[in-house]
Amino acid sequence: MTKTKKKSNGNSFLGTLAALIILCVVLTIVSDKFLTYNNLMSVLKQTTFTALLSTGMLLCLITAGIDLSVGANATFCACICGMLVKGGMTNSLVLIVIAIVAGTLIGLINGLLLTRLHLPHPFVSTLGMKNFLWGASLLVVSSQMVSGFPDGVMALGSATIGGFPISFIVVVVIYVIMHILLTRTSLGRSIYCAGGNMEATRLSGINAPNVLTFCYALSGFMAALAGIVSIGRSGICNGANAIQPYDTDAIAACVIGGASFMGGKGTMIGTMIGALIIATLRNGFTLLSIDSAVQNMVLGLVIIGAVLLDVTRESMAVKARRKEAAAKAK
Repeated sequence: MTKTKKKSNGNSFLGTLAALIILCVVLTIVSDKFLTYNNLMSVLKQTTFTALLSTGMLLCLITAGIDLSVGANATFCACICGMLVKGGMTNSLVLIVIAIVAGTLIGLINGLLLTRLHLPHPFVSTLGMKNFLWGASLLVVSSQMVSGFPDGVMALGSATIGGFPISFIVVVVIYVIMHILLTRTSLGRSIYCAGGNMEATRLSGINAPNVLTFCYALSGFMAALAGIVSIGRSGICNGANAIQPYDTDAIAACVIGGASFMGGKGTMIGTMIGALIIATLRNGFTLLSIDSAVQNMVLGLVIIGAVLLDVTRESMAVKARRKEAAAKAK
């Protein structure tokens, strides 16, 4: 990345961090339950699910794409485990591996629909996949909630160390690995390049279809992990959850963290803070007993505001570059 882009990402990161701090201060003032150890650990547990979905979503957004099926994919993977448990499967490792393979395969299909069948935009294919997985999730568990999962499957979402969730530690490790991938490897540079200018990517000799397919397959992999975490958090799987706005939360986390629908932008650090903001907001809504309809309205406005900020910031950057080019021409 250029120095200008790094400076822009740094400013975006600081602004997002400031927003999180202000939000925490406000919730501390209005609720005496917010700044307690148990509640803060609850926020981290809530963050884990959104953060995992946001990992894959960020890569898709960087490539100027989107994956609207991440939430449904997570639910589907949980329901696959539920179906196997109903059938008598008790081996945790087998259940986890099957869920991860299923989620990754769904992501791979999303990528192939875009790069090999050349559907016009991932919005179309992933929206269709979301609806397909909603029906499939209900079908595999016969529209029933399934419980009785083995401890090994439950552990990722429920295990703690002194009350600190293991799942959040896993998320931090994944985010560090992904940060290194995006900033220190040729694959990471190819992902940013594909989002910044697809034609330039092709002319540079980068296999753009393979890069895009990788991003959507990874998104499916992360959705599967999120599905396993959801089992540990609730103790059940429920196919009806496939229609929940989990994908909206993931998009919001990425955009709040500095990603752009126009592609070529976004960082793992910003996305983590964005996921923390979403989880903190939802936690605050619960503490204040705010109606779920109002919650969705507020989160919708947050997304609109983040996108508007991104568009304004991009417009100002373009004007600055034009002025700089005009000054050099003189």
